[in-house]
Amino acid sequence: MAFIQAPPELGNQYTDDRVLRSYLARTLEAGVLAEIEPELHAMGKLAGGDLYRMQLADRASEPVLTQWDAWGNRIDRIDVSPLWRRAERIAAEQGLVAAAYERKHGQFSRVHQFALVYLFTPSADLYSCPLAMTDGAASALIASENGKLIDRALPHLTARDLAEFWTSGQWMTEASGGSDVGLTETLAREERGKWRLYGRKWFTSAISSQMALTLARPAGNPPGGKGLALFYLETRTARGRPNRIIVNRLKDKLGTRKVPTAELTLDGTAAELVCGTADGVKNIAPMLNVTRTWNSVTAVALMRRGLALARDFARKRVAFGAPLAEKPLHLDTLAGLQAEFEAAFHLTFLVVELLGRAEAGRASTEQAELLRLLTPVTKLTTGKQVVAVLSEVIEAFGGAGYVEDTGLPLLLRDAQVLPIWEGTTNVLALDAMRVAGSNDAQTALKREIGFILQGLQEPDLVRISARIEQTLEQAQAWLRQTAAAGEGRGEAGARRFALTLGRAAGLALLARHAQWALDEEQDARALAATRRFAAHGINLLADMNADDARTLARDELR
Repeated sequence: MAFIQAPPELGNQYTDDRVLRSYLARTLEAGVLAEIEPELHAMGKLAGGDLYRMQLADRASEPVLTQWDAWGNRIDRIDVSPLWRRAERIAAEQGLVAAAYERKHGQFSRVHQFALVYLFTPSADLYSCPLAMTDGAASALIASENGKLIDRALPHLTARDLAEFWTSGQWMTEASGGSDVGLTETLAREERGKWRLYGRKWFTSAISSQMALTLARPAGNPPGGKGLALFYLETRTARGRPNRIIVNRLKDKLGTRKVPTAELTLDGTAAELVCGTADGVKNIAPMLNVTRTWNSVTAVALMRRGLALARDFARKRVAFGAPLAEKPLHLDTLAGLQAEFEAAFHLTFLVVELLGRAEAGRASTEQAELLRLLTPVTKLTTGKQVVAVLSEVIEAFGGAGYVEDTGLPLLLRDAQVLPIWEGTTNVLALDAMRVAGSNDAQTALKREIGFILQGLQEPDLVRISARIEQTLEQAQAWLRQTAAAGEGRGEAGARRFALTLGRAAGLALLARHAQWALDEEQDARALAATRRFAAHGINLLADMNADDARTLARDELR
């Protein structure tokens, strides 16, 4: 009889996740954990069961754009995949946006929300994309204090009733600007007392949303970012017709193929100012802080999914006389990936905690500064980690990992967008370096890392803590030296500086959790992950030579 390989399977994704359960036990008050745990069990069962099976069966479905109806009317209707329709219902009913705004658990409301998102996301074909923008839009509208728009949109954005639930788009990218949104060409004109937008948006993800926040330049405003304004629009009129929005085409992308990403023409689209006729980039910042956190959570969720599948496969796949789970080299490979995931997880959920504290009015000035620094650092760090980890996961399956109908290539293709969405690695590295240049940010980081490390007692963890502190001191010294050297001297090293901060902070958080797990759970697995992650390297600045980088780039680009 011919050999048939058993495919990898998933169990309850909450019950099976040691890292998540241990983190929540350490972080949450007992009453909060007892209250939310039934939701986490239910979401874990769904994510590892029905929703995952539907994801595999729905693999080939993609959004469809219908531009015209049978009678020649322009309708630009987008039909999404069956899985996305189900994901929308789950997201609304389970409060994947609402939980953050209901604030039932005070400063822990964001931990509650993102624990659910973390479990849901890998089985939902990046439905986290519209949810992230919806969450970000709610945050930006609240920050704007625009009562009219808050009353109009917020009840929809945070609804648990599918009939009332809206998602939001975030329309910033144009062909002229990309990350440099100051080059935005979309023009806003006030016509008969109403603002109308004219221009072309090059990347608009989740175009099936009911509303969007977008940037445009009011007529007469100066060039650059300060001349832009933030606008609110609804994508359809009260009669269900397009709001003078033309969908030119859907993007043909490497990954995130379930996400309907479009090129749009705004041809007199009715819109409303969110808060003033200028400073739009500044006013959209609350949205970006939230969406970057979603990006980080998505990265750790996809890493966890890849590892869960790889571990189950290792128990089933027999090669050279034994299961892969008994092969020392295979175990060593998976252990290295697990260490990267665990550090990324703890770094990400520190940002989640800080965001929750800030929204609940419980964050100190230093914690607010730390959130400002670690949001871009965490996003860029986890964005690089998830691509590297999932590339190795694909390889762990051999040829099966390269075959589309296993569902495995989807993980890597979708992960590749995470270093790009919400600001590329280089753009965020420059942002992080600017923030880190302030004394307040440096003080906040030093204080937080000192607090994290102060309770370590296990000898290996104590040695690792000394290395973390030395690395951060070297990073701060490098930053001072580049500042003294003059404008632009540090730009070439910004990525390695930011990644050094991210990896050092992730290692510190992992070490703290390892000590807790030893003390409270008598579990040494987090300690093993800490040792392994430390061995991977955290200081990317040590051997950097900016002059060499400039010479190579100049010669190769000539």
